[in-house]
Amino acid sequence: MVPEDNNPESSLLRERAIAPDEFQLQSFAVIDGGSSVLVAAPTSSGKTLVAEYAIERTLATGKTVVYTTPIKALSNQKFKDLSKWLGKDQVGLLTGDNAIRPEANVVVMTTEVLRNMIYADSPALTDLGLVVLDEVHFLQDPYRGPVWEEVIMQLPSASRLVCLSATVSNAHEVAGWIQEVHGDCEAIIEMTRPVELHDHFLVFDKRHKRLQGFRTLRHGESNIEVERYLGKMSGQRSRGPQSRGGAVGRPRRSEVITHLDENDRLPAIFFVFSRQGCDDAVQSCLDYNVDFLDGREKARVEVIVEQHVSEISKEDLVLLNFERWLDGLRSGVAAHHAGMVTPFKEAVEDCFAAGLLKVVFATETLAMGVNLPARSVVIEQLSRFRGEGHVVLTPGEYKQLTGRAGRRGIDSTGHAYALWSPYESFDQLTQIAKSNDFVLESAFRPTYNMAANFM
Repeated sequence: MVPEDNNPESSLLRERAIAPDEFQLQSFAVIDGGSSVLVAAPTSSGKTLVAEYAIERTLATGKTVVYTTPIKALSNQKFKDLSKWLGKDQVGLLTGDNAIRPEANVVVMTTEVLRNMIYADSPALTDLGLVVLDEVHFLQDPYRGPVWEEVIMQLPSASRLVCLSATVSNAHEVAGWIQEVHGDCEAIIEMTRPVELHDHFLVFDKRHKRLQGFRTLRHGESNIEVERYLGKMSGQRSRGPQSRGGAVGRPRRSEVITHLDENDRLPAIFFVFSRQGCDDAVQSCLDYNVDFLDGREKARVEVIVEQHVSEISKEDLVLLNFERWLDGLRSGVAAHHAGMVTPFKEAVEDCFAAGLLKVVFATETLAMGVNLPARSVVIEQLSRFRGEGHVVLTPGEYKQLTGRAGRRGIDSTGHAYALWSPYESFDQLTQIAKSNDFVLESAFRPTYNMAANFM
């Protein structure tokens, strides 16, 4: 049962004047009961508050906390967020790049770092009371997923788990497995998205030289208007050389940006799936003289940038193509990917959070919980290169990407756009967009090294 006093002793809830949602209250009750919890809820619904509540409770008992994430970008953001809340002295960071206050009461790290600490029997884990596994659906990743399972299985039973994900449809099954291999665990599920999402499909009409937009789904099913339109247009010749698709073509980025701007659907994140593609997209915008900012906004950008690059030498800035990168920011466009140096990436994040960036071209790392919600998301293609070839996005990956669309408390509706392509069918898009099948499956494969560590 959920306590009727609504946790009056929680300074976190009192200071923020938060009225928790029902799924958050249920999660709080599980935590207060001493069990682990798996929270499956849409992006921006408030899963982080559950983790913060558990952190507050754990610190009150004199125990320590580890907050794990799948990527360094998310680790860096969580480090900043938790430091702002708890104070810098209370929070540390351990990634492949940084080791800041590793002895702190709350340490943010990638999951591999925690796995290595467990195998090394690190004394830093002696008083460990809580582990937060953010983006826990990552355990199905074929390359890194087994690390999550190793952590769950090898973690001392006295340490509770708070597992967070937006894309787990078999949460009760996963929670049952955690209970078998680690300890008591309950699944809390929230299905309602805090901001309504509209899926859109854009094509370029070659005959009339304009974009044609459609809703991807109608009443949860494929929009028959799109199928009729594509069928009609596929048999028609456009002016000029005949190409696949007949009289329809793939919209250009500049055309999509103009469409979003005219319909008041910026800021937007374009998912490109290639670091070089992100950088090239920014340059393309500059070539087309895209510029969203006035003089005062450009000055604010420069102030934010200076705060992040002040310690980088002029020589290094030249090597990093600083002026070209800054030209993009001054115009309201930027790239965001793992290949960027940390000061550049953090400057982009701060400019976006300040409302100074209207378009960001990003790889999928931006969908991994990094808190940069936009009004619209554009998925340029439904497939991406993984390992040995291109594979189509899973429904869970699509949901993760489109989860960035719609800012809670700002937008009444979020918008997710997909673009026509001669290599991907509209039916593929609708099957992905309408699916709620995000079954989390194990990627665990025993290895000799793993067996040796278990001994």
